[in-house]
Amino acid sequence: MRTHDDTWDIKTSVGSTAVMVAAARAVETERPDALIRDPYAKLLVTNAGAGVLWEHMLDPDVAAKIEALDADSAAQLEHMRGYQAVRTHFFDTYFTDAVAAGIRQVVILASGLDSRAYRLEWPAGTVVYEIDQPQVLEYKSTTLAENGVTPSTDRRAVAIDLRQDWPAALREAGFDPTARTAWLAEGLLMYLPAEAQDRLFTQIGELSPAGSRVSAETAPAHADERRQQMRERFRKVADELGIEETVDVGELMYRDEHRADVTEWLNDHGWRAQAQRSTDEMRRLGRWVENVAQADDDDAFSDFVIAERL
Repeated sequence: MRTHDDTWDIKTSVGSTAVMVAAARAVETERPDALIRDPYAKLLVTNAGAGVLWEHMLDPDVAAKIEALDADSAAQLEHMRGYQAVRTHFFDTYFTDAVAAGIRQVVILASGLDSRAYRLEWPAGTVVYEIDQPQVLEYKSTTLAENGVTPSTDRRAVAIDLRQDWPAALREAGFDPTARTAWLAEGLLMYLPAEAQDRLFTQIGELSPAGSRVSAETAPAHADERRQQMRERFRKVADELGIEETVDVGELMYRDEHRADVTEWLNDHGWRAQAQRSTDEMRRLGRWVENVAQADDDDAFSDFVIAERL
């Protein structure tokens, strides 16, 4: 269970969800029709030693075994991986558009195993700040450096919990609050309570001059009964395959009925924001899987929001 002062590394709690997401990127990268290319995702997953189910998804034989055991679980897994690919593609495009508009300062909040500072092509003079727990950032930078991988731009790690004074730490790392900035909150809001989400966007606004941009993935609202059903199915499959699953991702999330709608909040606080339904993006990009368990639950899927500071 989450507490107000919990912490983690890449093997535990929220940190291990970064391994899950990187595993999905690694699988997508190897598809012949891949939406994104992340040549470092597999390396970051295989060296993490997190011992979670998602690491095993790199093995095509495991996917085939899941299909044989439970076709519905296999479809659910494909759907989840497709969602991650579409999400990554959307935010990659967001950054491409931001730098095309002349923005040269980027902040990735709760960056986890995000490798955009290494794999994307950035214009000269671009600085990418990554904020996350110290042990998570250390794992990523050390693993990539030991394998001869260097950033494609000026990458600056800001090792701090977002519940602490991260704006001060960001400034100390060289962040210029007078320069237009492109912010990203991907895979983050669901791990924040409602008041922390509001505070995060308030702080972003205080650091963003006109013309800055922010993009975010909203927190989905899985029904508890549906989530438990999905959880039990995956646990049964994992047990059949002898895979130890150490983290229940659903237990790490905050489900808060008072959580603000991100698009509405931004539009009310000095931004011009629009939301794109992730379900529409999945269909547009050919990653929608029909007849999965949550396909009829619209709230189970996030929006992708992009806003510009007025």
